[in-house]
Amino acid sequence: MSDRSVKIGNPTTDDLARQMETLKSDLAQLTELMGDLGKAKGQEMRAKAEFKAQELRHEAENQLGELEAYVSRNPLQAMGIAAGIGLLIGFMGRR
Repeated sequence: MSDRSVKIGNPTTDDLARQMETLKSDLAQLTELMGDLGKAKGQEMRAKAEFKAQELRHEAENQLGELEAYVSRNPLQAMGIAAGIGLLIGFMGRR
């Protein structure tokens, strides 16, 4: 036990070199771990974004289908709405 306390109190260059190598190794492992964690988070976020995009695409397709059904059931009303929207856009475009 006294040898160990002597080494801790008066480290040799070999002791310091070993500690530096251990520190370098630990830092390399930590860097690799952080990189892996970043990749995993990136993949997780990408998967969530793709899922949400697919949900939105399906919702848009459903809305388009409902709109097409409405237009086919009420063609004159749909034309009137489209004309009104066109006029609003035209007035806004003039400003």
